[in-house]
Amino acid sequence: MMSYFINATADIIEKEGVDKVTIRKIADLAGYNSATIYNYFEDLSHLIFFASMSFVKKYTDALPKYIEKSKNPLERYFLIWECFCKYSFESPKIYYAVFSANLGTHPINMTQYYAYSPTDLVEFPDGVKEMLLEANLSKRTVIALNECIKEGYIQEAHTERIAECHYLIWQGMLTMLINNRTAYTVDEATEATVNHIRNTTPLKDHLM
Repeated sequence: MMSYFINATADIIEKEGVDKVTIRKIADLAGYNSATIYNYFEDLSHLIFFASMSFVKKYTDALPKYIEKSKNPLERYFLIWECFCKYSFESPKIYYAVFSANLGTHPINMTQYYAYSPTDLVEFPDGVKEMLLEANLSKRTVIALNECIKEGYIQEAHTERIAECHYLIWQGMLTMLINNRTAYTVDEATEATVNHIRNTTPLKDHLM
């Protein structure tokens, strides 16, 4: 039953945009009463989250090929960001809905989604699975940095500050793209964002 509403919502997002989604439109397209939706989803934003994740799957599908090119944990970290930036900047409103919108159930939605669609995580090693299951992007970044800490690239004491900084860099570019405040193409925005992320990653002294 959930799939009818998720697919209807995804269809509206694709054809009209995430800001045009309403409960009435979803119910009409799915062929059910509006009240039935609330038997499965807490509110409209909860349903938009699930539907938006079907678009985010393009990123998770591409991620394994990105990270297999890495030669060390630090390079892998930057490639994770490169992949994420590319796909999020192609669909900024959708990624805003997933990672930045004020959703009441947001902290548990990622786990709920992958429980609904577990095959989306099959190809990933445990460390990457842990990252993908985390909805908070700053916390995802901390998880992505763990191997860099273990291998001695960065100091553990700097991790949360780095994660917050890199999240804000990405959020700033995403916001400019949503509001049409930049002339960057997706590739240019990705390159600029990843360069800022690289330049704000403090390495241990012996690596500088």
